[in-house]
Amino acid sequence: MAFLLRRLAGVVPTLFGVVVAAFVLTRLLPGDPAVFFANSVTADAATIAAVRQKLGLDLPLWQQFLVYAGQLLRGDLGQSVGTGQPVATDLLRLLPASAELTLVAFALAILVAVPLGVAAALRPGSVIDHACRLLSTAGVSLPTFVSGLLLIYIFYYQLGTAPEPIGRIDPFAIPPPGITGFLLIDTLLAGDTEGFAAAARQIVLPAVTMALFALAPLARMTRASMLGVLGSEFIRTARANGLRRRKIIVSYALRNALLPIVTTLGMVFSNMLGANVLVERVFAWPGIGSYALDSLISLDYAPVQGFMLLMATIFVLVNLVIDLLYAVIDPRTGLFHA
Repeated sequence: MAFLLRRLAGVVPTLFGVVVAAFVLTRLLPGDPAVFFANSVTADAATIAAVRQKLGLDLPLWQQFLVYAGQLLRGDLGQSVGTGQPVATDLLRLLPASAELTLVAFALAILVAVPLGVAAALRPGSVIDHACRLLSTAGVSLPTFVSGLLLIYIFYYQLGTAPEPIGRIDPFAIPPPGITGFLLIDTLLAGDTEGFAAAARQIVLPAVTMALFALAPLARMTRASMLGVLGSEFIRTARANGLRRRKIIVSYALRNALLPIVTTLGMVFSNMLGANVLVERVFAWPGIGSYALDSLISLDYAPVQGFMLLMATIFVLVNLVIDLLYAVIDPRTGLFHA
């Protein structure tokens, strides 16, 4: 409990630092939002000044920050000038799309990377080992937008096996009732198997693109961690005692190799939160990444600040979950007794 309280106490200064950084960085962006939203082609100086006053940009920076901080304390992330809606409303509406894509890609990366890394460690120098290295190198070398465009070119333009990359669902299809916000789940709850299949086809390419980004470090760390454990004294003792190979690999080797793998999982998931911005843009995915990028281009400060604060909160929660998993995997860490 003391550990949890210490970690939760550390969240406050971390998020405050993110708030300050988000505010300062948005104000350092080139351009004047008042000119942009007043339509500088036809607007005169008086109109621009009125827009600047309405947006609160005529105040000194320290006063703008105090106003923004006061809004946050009231749970108000501000209002988007572009959409005319509260930022919190926009983020809640778009978050399920980003979460669904990220979680599907993350699950896909785990299902491929961990078994591949284990198999490569069990057979060093084999074809599987070389394939693991090649896949890891490709995942690190190719930016997500490049791999996404390549997948679109191969599977949509050349082979015609993938649907058009136009978002989560065909624009002419009727979406299911919004229960969870996750199309794959909502279509199943509605008993719409055709809708589920259509949503699954739409998510395959963007999920594979993000999974390739996450797969590389995860497979590499799994391989390295398993190689280190397999060369340990207790593994040689277990083999000498005649224990079954499956039991040695699963119960002893993999369990002891999990700590660095779990650490990498947390880092990979956090990095995926940033990678989804480019993936959503390439595949026209209507998530918070596209929303933040559009707001950044139009100098709409409030959505960008809200996006950064939301990502920081998720990042802190992911790290907290990873620390808790440490204690579950290896009680010797003593996190709950520190």
